[in-house]
Amino acid sequence: MTSSNGAHDAHGAPGTTADNADHPQGGGAPNPPQAPVAQPGESLAREAWRRLRHNRAAMASLILLVLMTIICIAGPWFLPWDLAEVDWNAFGVAPTLEGQHWLGTDANGRDLLTRTLYGGRVSLSVALVATLVSLVIGVLYGAISGYMGGRVDNLMMRFVDIMYSLPFMFLVILLMVVFGRNIFLIYAAIGAVEWLDMARIVRGQTLSLKRREFIEAAHALGVRDSKIVTRHLIPNSIGPVIIYVTLTVPKVILLESFLSFLGLGVQEPLTSWGVLISEGTSNMQGAPWMLIVPAAFLAVTLFCLNFLGDGLRDALDPRTR
Repeated sequence: MTSSNGAHDAHGAPGTTADNADHPQGGGAPNPPQAPVAQPGESLAREAWRRLRHNRAAMASLILLVLMTIICIAGPWFLPWDLAEVDWNAFGVAPTLEGQHWLGTDANGRDLLTRTLYGGRVSLSVALVATLVSLVIGVLYGAISGYMGGRVDNLMMRFVDIMYSLPFMFLVILLMVVFGRNIFLIYAAIGAVEWLDMARIVRGQTLSLKRREFIEAAHALGVRDSKIVTRHLIPNSIGPVIIYVTLTVPKVILLESFLSFLGLGVQEPLTSWGVLISEGTSNMQGAPWMLIVPAAFLAVTLFCLNFLGDGLRDALDPRTR
């Protein structure tokens, strides 16, 4: 009986120790939260989305960006003032909740909230179109250059170096002389320089991928070079590309604001955040809200885009999987 009870105690002791290890007593500190672990059989896109959802700053930034876009697109339809409509009884009125000008008016009596939302339309559209142009050109150019290699790669990269050496402002002025001053000029000018960084990033990814086993298997099966580039190399380079796109959008917004601030960007009757900031600086002492309102919209958008870019970088980083 004694040996039986001793065996029973011997078998029960490890279980008791394990329970104590799993449930520490004495008010010990709880275990820190663990990073989300990849589920078996989960696709890379689904895993990246699941990891992104655990990043509160990135998700809050994404929601705020969506709301900002919706407000800029649909907001002016619900406001009583048009873009260029002048209120002859309210020149340079400060923000107030009592009247119809909640964020005040500019020096010409135009509603500042309406103009800020219209400016958001222009700034966001320029950023998205210019980024899309740089994405298409840069990805194709970089993938072809890295895949071809040799003299073709050397020649294509030397052209990129020549484009890097051209001053951005000189290129903008040259395009203005040739095509005139309009919003499409901004698309062309910004897109003409932003694809260079994208091309180098994709070229580096392609050089690291083209010697992998699945590319050699595609060669052995007789797959054409164009399909290898479009179906194998580019999709496997999409992670760094997506991250760079989220960081390119705020850069393009700043470039557009800089051009508009210098008078080389959007012209009347259109407006943008850069134009409004330029107008606000000239009235900063007497009407500071003319500078604060568009600058606040621009700053919030840039912060959200940068937080979202950091979240995507963490979600798509293979070293953290």
